[in-house]
Amino acid sequence: MNWTQNIRLRVLTLLSCGLLVVSVWGTAAPAQAAAPACGSGDHGLLQQQQAKHSAAEETPLSFTDIQFLSGDTGRAAGSGFMIGTSDGGCHFQKIYEGQWNFRQITFPDNVHGWALASVKEGSDAYLIATADGGSTWKRISETAVGFERIEFKDSKHGFGYVRAFTYYTEDGGLSWSQIKTPANTRGAEFSSRSNGWAVVVAPGEGYRVMKTTDGGSTWKLALKSAFAYPEYGQVYARGDQVYALLYGGSGMSQTSYSLYASGNQGKSWTRVIAQETAGGGPAPGSGSALLKKGPASGRPGNMQLAGSSTAFLAGFSPAGEQVAVGRTVNAGKQWSNLPAVAGYEAKISFPDSKAGWMAVKGADTSSLYATKDGGMTWTEKFAFKGTGQ
Repeated sequence: MNWTQNIRLRVLTLLSCGLLVVSVWGTAAPAQAAAPACGSGDHGLLQQQQAKHSAAEETPLSFTDIQFLSGDTGRAAGSGFMIGTSDGGCHFQKIYEGQWNFRQITFPDNVHGWALASVKEGSDAYLIATADGGSTWKRISETAVGFERIEFKDSKHGFGYVRAFTYYTEDGGLSWSQIKTPANTRGAEFSSRSNGWAVVVAPGEGYRVMKTTDGGSTWKLALKSAFAYPEYGQVYARGDQVYALLYGGSGMSQTSYSLYASGNQGKSWTRVIAQETAGGGPAPGSGSALLKKGPASGRPGNMQLAGSSTAFLAGFSPAGEQVAVGRTVNAGKQWSNLPAVAGYEAKISFPDSKAGWMAVKGADTSSLYATKDGGMTWTEKFAFKGTGQ
């Protein structure tokens, strides 16, 4: 039985448990069933693999990527495994265990998924796909791919990204065509085949954030940002919300960066965060910023946009041993860095403005946390622990 079939069976079971029970007096009364307890830990999953892994090294199995379709339903993947929950983390199920070491996953629905993955400890990444929720995977690319990131919008259409180029598929990844992006592109994002954004380096001048509405045929300037030695950037876009995350230098476990936000599709921008560090130098960009530090006062992680005006940014400080999220609820006009939890690295997934998940890597743990209040508080739902725990 695969994971999607298990979900359907669980739904039918819950429905049957919720039926009214007719008493001997002919009156209906609700069935009194004890609610299942929620907890943390490995729930008995992957015990043999964890034991084998721990025998070889002290560090635990760890999560490399997560994606949640709702506050209750989602997946988390790592080296040789994928697990999932359909009840908000009260129970987790082993979806996959095998040769694939997942680097990034993308599921547009609960059945179809794609991943960038390597075989065992190999360095080459392959594009693989599943049509049963992640239980079985088929290699789409016969040879290794150069994609740094992939995103599928539905069961057929998706984008593949490298720092300088963007590719598009209409057949589930079997074939790809290149989308024209500006020269010196250092990061792009397409919300549809027509609408896209690119962070472009203007040598000696700084960054340019460019916008296309005709599939890359023409590009127009949306934002100019001065910085002598830019590294790269990432754009996140959804509806009217657009965020440009611009990276400066890195060093001593620190990264300098700026976050720009727009709530009107790039017509105007707010410099939200301008974090300079001793190891990374000045923050890229110019103009005043709302804050001089990002979440956890550390490196920026991934962003998640939810609803029409809410966005989240992960941040982590290896030196400070903290991870946290920053949040806006009004498209960047105001920003709050929320309370941190212990950890070295973090990746977030927010299906809506309140419900979210965070994969946290610690010194000898790898955990999944959930929030129901938009990142203000977090509850550990699952944890792999090292031999010392």
